[in-house]
Amino acid sequence: MFKLNRLTDYAVVVMSQMARRLDEVRTAPQIAQETGVPLPTVAKLLNALANGQLILSRRGATGGYTLVRPAEEITVAEIIQALEGPIALTACVEGSGDGCDVESLCPMRGNWNKVNRAIHGALSQVTLADMAMGGLPFAPPTGGDGREKTTSA
Repeated sequence: MFKLNRLTDYAVVVMSQMARRLDEVRTAPQIAQETGVPLPTVAKLLNALANGQLILSRRGATGGYTLVRPAEEITVAEIIQALEGPIALTACVEGSGDGCDVESLCPMRGNWNKVNRAIHGALSQVTLADMAMGGLPFAPPTGGDGREKTTSA
């Protein structure tokens, strides 16, 4: 099974929340509260995303985090690469950095690159804006008493 790790999934959640409030500088505690992702995990993600040059970190009393580019210009492939490194399905895919003991004898040598390029291409076509749009908000709206608001028709 091809599966992203939980941190990468959470990174998309965190960045989607940031994209929904693009005009605001968000702090790690704010993001944790809004997404339900634990604060230590959010802090770890924000560090990785900053190192991946997907978000900016601002220090000081008005500091926090913002996206480096509009959500329409950030791809899911970039988010995955920031958290997991190069997208590589097998050890023999170009750029994987892993070696294979039988690479020189393997009849599939080079063929996985076609599949890997197709997956990378597909992930590069989906933007953060695509992931952030629609759907439900991360937390239900609440009234002043902390209970979920209900609307009557």
